[in-house]
Amino acid sequence: MSSPAALTLLDLIQSHRITSAIYVAAKLGIADMLLDGAKPLDDIAASTGADRQALARLLAALSTIGLCKRTAQDRYTLTETGAALASTARPSCKAWAIFEAEMLQRSWSGMLETIMTGKTAAQLRGFNSSFDMMAGAPDQVRMFNAAMADLTGLVTADLLEAYDFGRIAHLMDVGGGSGELIGAVATRYPQVRGTVFDLVRCGEAANAHLAGLGIADRVAFQAGDFFVSVPAVADAIILKSVIHDWDDQRSDVILRNCRLALPANGSLLLVERIMPEAPMPCDADRSHAFSDLNMLRGPGGRERTEAQYRGLLMQAGFRTTSITPIGRFAVIEAVPV
Repeated sequence: MSSPAALTLLDLIQSHRITSAIYVAAKLGIADMLLDGAKPLDDIAASTGADRQALARLLAALSTIGLCKRTAQDRYTLTETGAALASTARPSCKAWAIFEAEMLQRSWSGMLETIMTGKTAAQLRGFNSSFDMMAGAPDQVRMFNAAMADLTGLVTADLLEAYDFGRIAHLMDVGGGSGELIGAVATRYPQVRGTVFDLVRCGEAANAHLAGLGIADRVAFQAGDFFVSVPAVADAIILKSVIHDWDDQRSDVILRNCRLALPANGSLLLVERIMPEAPMPCDADRSHAFSDLNMLRGPGGRERTEAQYRGLLMQAGFRTTSITPIGRFAVIEAVPV
């Protein structure tokens, strides 16, 4: 008789195959093709250029994980979950699927060395950080920025429901990338002005995104390095998935620079995961714990507990005023001491 526990473990061991199958579907644009309705296998094969029989086997696998369904006469249709793999879905996971398979999955193959040494993949290759290592590969920078935009899209709706940005006159998104987050805030709150602050390489994408939303007259991109200084232009600063990228020492530098940039009555917002003190075998805790390992292997940061965030903020001159859960993330609000 087979062991249920061993079979469960076997499924977990083989879970990288799911990532690979979703990646192929994303690269082929299958969800984009099926977004308007069911299509026959022959049409999907013709559009993708894929081998018909091989494609049928891929679609069979995707149907077992709930991304699509086979209907009569070899026709396939998307499920609600599968629709999120389309590039036009809001939110979309397509860019993240490509990033996960082409960058993260490959990087994780070296996790043993990171666990043994405590060093990130970049440090093991002689770089200061994963961002420095990535900077020399423009295609990777574009892939990373697109994936971060996907991740931001997954939390934006919850963030806008949970937090009132109406009292803010000027919001600056530090490490704001292509401006997805501040674009959503400024669109919801037409009275809010904004600044996207990030490295110069993010400027082109951010300016194009802000112009596309029709808010470039009140939201602008400003280039800079948050380890050097943060411009004093806003009464509120938001950082989403930034502090978790860095260790405590470098996080302290970023937060202190934000503190110097804020007025006495200003506010700081961190949008981050909250690591449980004792993670349990559930979806949310697993997501946090594996993200923590990703930080260990990647940029060198970590997912932190509520107490760790409070301590980090206090050290940098902030007092935490509230922590509001938003899905798998939380909004941590703090004010200057």
